[in-house]
Amino acid sequence: MGRYDRGYEYVPVAYKKEMAKMQLEKLKKKNPDLAPVVIAGSKLATTWWGKAWNKNLESYADYSNRIGRGRSYVRNGAVLDLQIEIGLVTALVQGSVKKPYQIKIEIAPLANEKWEYILKVCNHKIDNLAELIEGTFPKELEELFTLKGAGLFPSAKEIQFSCSCPDWAGMCKHVAAVLYGIGARFDQDPTLFFKLRDIDFEVLLKKTIEQKMQSLLANSGRTSPRVIDDQDVFELFGV
Repeated sequence: MGRYDRGYEYVPVAYKKEMAKMQLEKLKKKNPDLAPVVIAGSKLATTWWGKAWNKNLESYADYSNRIGRGRSYVRNGAVLDLQIEIGLVTALVQGSVKKPYQIKIEIAPLANEKWEYILKVCNHKIDNLAELIEGTFPKELEELFTLKGAGLFPSAKEIQFSCSCPDWAGMCKHVAAVLYGIGARFDQDPTLFFKLRDIDFEVLLKKTIEQKMQSLLANSGRTSPRVIDDQDVFELFGV
């Protein structure tokens, strides 16, 4: 527990929610493009991508005992803004003081050798964009994506973060709230996961579709009389 936490005074949840709401309304007057994290219902994540992101974080010993500190914060609407770019997440989190804290989370890019391995293993296993986005791909592919330390999801060592709050603990509750907020954002738009990890998911789809076409042609015992361009291939498989 950080030094800042020892001086912590209990603040009612209702007051926290109202404080976050007022601050958001105030900030939106200056910046209408703010993207707050809104948790609807009792679950922090409801889709495969959001759940898989949270599960991955909670599977690491470095995070398992600390990340839970942010659950109440994200539930109470404290994440006033969350922006996802390539390898970077920036956010504003309302704490117990008037001014929101600034959080920055950096995610290391996916290693080339890991990406090449994933492309190879995905052979014939993804049919279309909807399947990828919905997380309804085969079980073995799901395990590949989420394999601890070797899949698409980042390890604890690949994540670096900072917060402007005075808590010097390794991971403060504001950072933890943003990490859960990222999972909630993936619920809304799973393609943001690929953006964050700097992965071109169309390359993944194109690769597996090309492999499927080659397999079909090989099984037919004949070669194709024409070359199908990228757009035709994607339309053929409903992408």
